[in-house]
Amino acid sequence: MIPVIDVFAGPGGLGEGFSAYRNSAGQQVFKIALSIEKDTDAHNTLWLRSFYRQFLKNQHPEEYYDCLRGKLAIQDLYKKFPKQAAAAANEAWQAELGSKNFPADTVDERIRSALHGKGNWVLIGGPPCQAYSLAGRSRMIPRDPEKYEKDHRHFLYREYLRIIAAHRPPVFVMENVKGILSSKVDGARIIDRILADLQKPLEALPQLKRAQLPDSEYELHALTNYGETLFADSPPTAPAYIVHCEEHGLPQSRHRFILVGVRKNLTWSPGKLRVQEERIDMWDAIKDLPRIRSRVSETKDSSDLWLATVKELLQQPEMRNGYVQVHLRQEIKRVAGRMTAIRSTGAEFLESDRKPEWQSSWFYDRRIKGVCNHSSRRHMKEDLWRYFYAGCFALSFGKSPNLDDFPVSLLPAHKNLYTKERNKELVFVDRFRVQVKGRPSTTVTSHISKDGHYFIHPDPTQCRSLTVREAARLQTFPDNYYFVGGRTTQYHQVGNAVPPLLARKIAHIIDKMMTTSAGT
Repeated sequence: MIPVIDVFAGPGGLGEGFSAYRNSAGQQVFKIALSIEKDTDAHNTLWLRSFYRQFLKNQHPEEYYDCLRGKLAIQDLYKKFPKQAAAAANEAWQAELGSKNFPADTVDERIRSALHGKGNWVLIGGPPCQAYSLAGRSRMIPRDPEKYEKDHRHFLYREYLRIIAAHRPPVFVMENVKGILSSKVDGARIIDRILADLQKPLEALPQLKRAQLPDSEYELHALTNYGETLFADSPPTAPAYIVHCEEHGLPQSRHRFILVGVRKNLTWSPGKLRVQEERIDMWDAIKDLPRIRSRVSETKDSSDLWLATVKELLQQPEMRNGYVQVHLRQEIKRVAGRMTAIRSTGAEFLESDRKPEWQSSWFYDRRIKGVCNHSSRRHMKEDLWRYFYAGCFALSFGKSPNLDDFPVSLLPAHKNLYTKERNKELVFVDRFRVQVKGRPSTTVTSHISKDGHYFIHPDPTQCRSLTVREAARLQTFPDNYYFVGGRTTQYHQVGNAVPPLLARKIAHIIDKMMTTSAGT
């Protein structure tokens, strides 16, 4: 099998796709040799998944599933299977690349040890994306422009670059957020520097003092072509590296920067991701999951209280004085009339025997006998009203409402709700965004860890934001992929990850390129 080194691995979405890929003969092609992640909870998720991969298909111990059900602690699981746990710990390494605690020599030795002298391998991963993301910049720049300019995360890609320069992988796959295209440092677009450096990493890192070997330069390749004219004798322009997940059979409109680098002396060229005309309905990806309700914050919660609180929306003056459109008002009354007091608010494990209809062979594992990471948040009364209103609006109009579509009484009482430059113009008009049945979801981001306002469940009778498992389904993680840590960090891990099903498609392209070029 071809070793894969996964750096800045997060919870392992990119690595999971490569590891899960099978060729036409049903054989595993890639094996994760080493995954590196600094965050404790994400690393623990990697470690547990690596433990799962130590066993052959259908030979995973029942204790693993007891762990997912909360009947067995993870450390007790590792004690029962010390050999597999040790192998997993060797594969999943908690380390902060670029930090003083993990100098280059230490990292390089760990990579060499993982590769066992194999020259045919793949480097995957991408630097942390907060400083590149539009949301991250909008928060950082107004508060402290100088701090933003000096943020070390701008240049963590140079640690990725250093690994390329020092180890010269035949192929690398680099992923990042779309915002990397417009991010600037000292007035210059950082993407231009990144692309130039990736093509000639030794020139970008003269401190390595290595000779300019023929296998030290790279050709960069885009994985998509959405109708752009790409010339064979020139590298793609930066926007060509943006992959649209919804174009490739995923239930999410997620746009990410992904490129493939191939060492020049190999003269290999990867194919393109196949575009699928049919868009995947996000509802198809989550509708089988157990129905649960949100909890009511700032009070003693109960199912009856939750139901009564949601229905209080009908008593608001604007619901009775004609401000709300008749059609929408009727829909709200209709949905409220058929609502029942859902007892369950979810849990880290819920028993369930329902099987997903979409991609069941990928998601479903009958041995779990339920669903993990599926607990709801608490929401205050006013947010419950907004969620219910937004859900009914989406059922009526097939889209999520903007703040302009909300009754004044439902607008949040935030000081920054209106712009100062213009007279009473609403900002962040999509602050409350319901996911709409019949289309892919919007991008699942790490912001889901902050609140659920951008990720309102499409079924208003459940009146809540998406759970970790629902977000993981939209990100295409298998149901037996357990996210370790508290719920906030679970959300963060899921939002930052590369969708494994997309990664599996990329793995297919890399495999086809490498085997065809090798004549096998």
